[in-house]
Amino acid sequence: MRMEAITWERLAEALAEHLGTHPDTRDGGPWQRLAVDGAPAAGTGDLAARTADELRLRGRSVLVVPADGFLRPASLRYEFGRRDVESYLGGWYDTGALWREVFGPLEPGGSGRVLPDLWDPVTDRATRSPYVELPPGGVLIVHGPLLLGRWFPFDLSVHVSLSPGALARRTPEADRWTLPAFERYESETAPGEAADALVRADDPRHPAWTGIRS
Repeated sequence: MRMEAITWERLAEALAEHLGTHPDTRDGGPWQRLAVDGAPAAGTGDLAARTADELRLRGRSVLVVPADGFLRPASLRYEFGRRDVESYLGGWYDTGALWREVFGPLEPGGSGRVLPDLWDPVTDRATRSPYVELPPGGVLIVHGPLLLGRWFPFDLSVHVSLSPGALARRTPEADRWTLPAFERYESETAPGEAADALVRADDPRHPAWTGIRS
């Protein structure tokens, strides 16, 4: 696979430029949807924020939604223990709520009223955040782990990849039990192939990417 060196700034510019020059969406709706997929250690939130800034400089309305804002309550996440890999892969994130509150309103004819988050994992309570209206022509950016392979209707997707060694080094000790989950995600979903662009970030100072393949 051919990779080329890039900076995070140039990467954000390239993503924003692509969305601007490819305005058609997968389902014909007036909103574009970008996924920035990767393990927590990959820093997807930083790339999402940089891209949002670049889009705003181009006059676009943007809403950034972290997947961690749609975690299920602790009673459901920890039903089979706090370190159950199977639960982490399939039961930690409330995909139904993401469809209902985030993607559904951006379907053709939708209201554009998106809930930016639903659940606070620290307090284990509903966030009670107000809905945000994303005007037609706006861009939704969802970032976080395990986003691909779920049939979410992304118009552009980026996977930020870490080698197993880099992922282990950059994952806090308390969270290393999730490493087998990301190994399975890699083997079962192949996010680097499923995404429209793959970014390798073993050295966060010197990322490299494939370019946009779609």
